[in-house]
Amino acid sequence: MKKKLSPLQWAGAILLLFLFILLTLFLYGRFHEDARFEKFAEKFFLTELCSNPINLHYTLADPAAWEIDERNLTLPVYHSGQASEELSEIREAFRSLEKFHPENMSASNQYTYILLSSYLHAAAECSSYLYYDEPFSPSSGAQSNLPVLLAEYRLSSPGDIENYLSILAQIPAYLEGLTLYEQEKADCGLFMSDSCADKVIEQCAALMDKQALASDSHFLEITFAKRLNELLAQNLIEETEAEYWCAENKRLLTSVVAPAYDRLANELTLLKGSGVNSQGLAGFEYGREYYQANLRLITGSYRTIPEIKQMLSGDFEKNYVSLITLLREEPALNDSLSSVNSAFPTLPPEKILAVLQEMTADDYPALPLPADCTVKYVDKALEPYSAPAFYMIPPMDDTKENTIYINRLDTAEGLSLFTTLAHEGYPGHLYQTVYSSYYQQASDASPVRNLLSYGGYIEGWATYAELHSYDYAIQLMKESHPETGALYLAEKLNRQIQLALYSMLDILIHYEGASYERVYEILSKMGITDETSVRNVYEYIIEEPCNYLKYYLGYLEIEALKERAEALWQEDGFTLRRFHTFLLNNGPADFKTLSRLLETTRPGRKSYLLEKKN
Repeated sequence: MKKKLSPLQWAGAILLLFLFILLTLFLYGRFHEDARFEKFAEKFFLTELCSNPINLHYTLADPAAWEIDERNLTLPVYHSGQASEELSEIREAFRSLEKFHPENMSASNQYTYILLSSYLHAAAECSSYLYYDEPFSPSSGAQSNLPVLLAEYRLSSPGDIENYLSILAQIPAYLEGLTLYEQEKADCGLFMSDSCADKVIEQCAALMDKQALASDSHFLEITFAKRLNELLAQNLIEETEAEYWCAENKRLLTSVVAPAYDRLANELTLLKGSGVNSQGLAGFEYGREYYQANLRLITGSYRTIPEIKQMLSGDFEKNYVSLITLLREEPALNDSLSSVNSAFPTLPPEKILAVLQEMTADDYPALPLPADCTVKYVDKALEPYSAPAFYMIPPMDDTKENTIYINRLDTAEGLSLFTTLAHEGYPGHLYQTVYSSYYQQASDASPVRNLLSYGGYIEGWATYAELHSYDYAIQLMKESHPETGALYLAEKLNRQIQLALYSMLDILIHYEGASYERVYEILSKMGITDETSVRNVYEYIIEEPCNYLKYYLGYLEIEALKERAEALWQEDGFTLRRFHTFLLNNGPADFKTLSRLLETTRPGRKSYLLEKKN
């Protein structure tokens, strides 16, 4: 005879069954939402990546692992009215994202959701100002970036060679599409100034130099042949194949690419005169609004313009007073600043990188895997159009091989090279990129995070590393040349003053409408009276809105985070290494998200990263 359950036992059984159902629903909801979001994020990642074969090649070393056939991809070609279509696509992606419930996701997916949501919101706001973007900026436009990307295009197999040559054949259509965009800009009264157009036209002729092509000495011929020779040495291709491909590269450069650059120059010449504004963005209708949106997207800072101005001016005043005080105490420094590099030992770049890696070991977490670095020098043809130095970001799935380019035209030996390699190498771009790539893979973060551009974090970190390297330089020379300590400190302060000043000028020019005369007045008070120098600064800021802020506001945001971390972690132990680990583990990201995340590290503080939906 079966024993009947008592009422209390029935209640217990029902409660257990209820809890089991709740747990099942909870786990199903979490796993189901994670699966849905991961599917969405991967589709978004692959769609964006496959829209440009050059970007894909630089992002993935093994596209086949993602079932991507590079042979089927083509360069994006702009068509009439596409600017508004792109805005609609961003808004649609944002609406799709809002349908998810991040509170039911894993911590890693929640964080990706937050970053993707804030990024798409900022991108949509910026893109809503149609035709304000400038693809042919004299300083960083497609016309100068494209040859650099082609010169460094990875050739690991015959398939890569064929894809590379296919891209050369597509360049005319790609440039024609961007030219159409410029025509639409002109129709809206938003075309570049004549002085900017003249620079781009001059670059087109210099970058596709006819004499260099005729004499087989063009840098795109030399670099291509060098990469083929490396494949020959590995027995991956035959001599006859290499000869054919070199000839084909020559044919495409002379009969396809060079004429495309000529047509671009001709079209820009015809559009000259349609630019109604030769000053900053404030000179355009809605230019100030676009500048604010662009500033947020580029820097990742959510501070208001007045807050940013106050932040910059406070930093400027502090460093200016410190420098004046130092020069009064050490009057001989006035004469030494002009020869600061001569006081530092002349070391090869590879040795400097090794020294920096060793000196930063205590303050920064170790890289979990080795990373080789090759230092190259910018081709002479590209020197006038290249940055003083730049780091080529390796594929996200293979960060072992890294490349840093040095521009001899702008980077001297000695201290300048030391601080530059700190910015580009250790503990700057190379270190941060390799560390973040490994950490994201180890934490199973969505690959979509590799598509989100956080210029303020990336360049702010590199500027932070550069300025920190002055302290390492002082330490390095302490025993042999202790007198250089004050000199290097003065140079560091001078660098900060310059970056803060140019960042403030960026706001004055693009948001407040400062004229050249106003900029000259400000710089002359700082001792910069040479009209050519002032004109160069003024025009560069006009051509590259928010660029100085990307570096220096990004740096100041990191410093603000560090100051907050010191206060939060006072009781349980603040160290530079701990702070750097926090930044590296959670970046790249916007500073609003990082700030909120930092608050959760306070003992007993619950996370409030996820805001409640209305």
